[in-house]
Amino acid sequence: MHDLIRTVVAYVLILGVLVFIHELGHYLAARWRGVKVETFSIGFGPAIRSWYDRSGTEWRLSAIPLGGFVKPHGFEGPDDATDEQKAAWIPGKTFHDKSVGSRAIVIIMGPVFNFIFAILAFTILFAVVGKPEVKPEISVVVSNSAAEHAGVKTGDIITRIGDLKVMSAEDIQSNVAAHPGENTILAIRRAGQDLSLPVTFDTFKQGNKVFGRLGIGFSAVPGKRMPIPTAFVSGVEATWSMCGQVLEGVWQIVSGQRSARELGGTIRIAQMSGQVAQYGIASVVSFMALLSINLGLINLFPIPVLDGGRLLFYAIEAIKGRPVSRRVQEVSMQVGMALIGALFLFSTLNDLTNIGLFHWLAHMGG
Repeated sequence: MHDLIRTVVAYVLILGVLVFIHELGHYLAARWRGVKVETFSIGFGPAIRSWYDRSGTEWRLSAIPLGGFVKPHGFEGPDDATDEQKAAWIPGKTFHDKSVGSRAIVIIMGPVFNFIFAILAFTILFAVVGKPEVKPEISVVVSNSAAEHAGVKTGDIITRIGDLKVMSAEDIQSNVAAHPGENTILAIRRAGQDLSLPVTFDTFKQGNKVFGRLGIGFSAVPGKRMPIPTAFVSGVEATWSMCGQVLEGVWQIVSGQRSARELGGTIRIAQMSGQVAQYGIASVVSFMALLSINLGLINLFPIPVLDGGRLLFYAIEAIKGRPVSRRVQEVSMQVGMALIGALFLFSTLNDLTNIGLFHWLAHMGG
């Protein structure tokens, strides 16, 4: 019960902060471009608590902590607004009356604030704790393991697993764990030479799920505290590198190099939130930075209903000189909602499979 409470509290706090940062970007950009903001909500559903500020914005804490939103004044536009909404519009303060550039700024600043948060989080982490480094060389080969049987030696660097390009030690761990008993090829760099080693991953059972294991270890070098300017530069570099790794991982799933079973959703994020909360504030800050990068990138995908989809419409409007037709926007939004819903369902099923729910149900039914 204690673990469950810690997981729920950590998840709500971590997601709440990241959603607030994202929506704060939209809010500040709207105020900057002269748009009145009607609502700033953390969470969805009925409001647990709400209040109004001097500018007339309603701030809410809502019951379902799975996101949030900012509602600019006149966001719905003339074609979608009711007569009552139109009568309440304040001239010069509506979102739809602003230039396409101003509207794009309001939309894009949500993801931008996620990246800014990641940079600042890494900067603080590197300045206060230091930047830990995991050496790419293998430091340990477990006796009688799959790695030893394949001929892996300490000092080797794994560059590929089958067709998958390896980007980090975590990459190796996650890929091997997802493919128990698989026969594949390890691409190894040893003393400047490239080798190919056939390998069969070991298997081990944890709970009701079977995982793969290679039997290697990496050494981590404790980081030294950095001066703030150096920490900031390293924070920018870390954020940029993480963006590349996330996009590379998405491409590997799309191209079939990775299993789509690796996609995680809300339950997995909650689990990870509870786990990192055990290891102290540095681990929490690092996890939040990574999650913030993911949130920013996902929102920039050109899928209608996401920020990236709206930015795509604005780009087309800027090129053509007129907005995308209402019909095209409506159909695109419906397709986007269906796609997001399908991804949410698929990732949730993955999460439930990983925690052994379906195995437990089958066992109970048997």
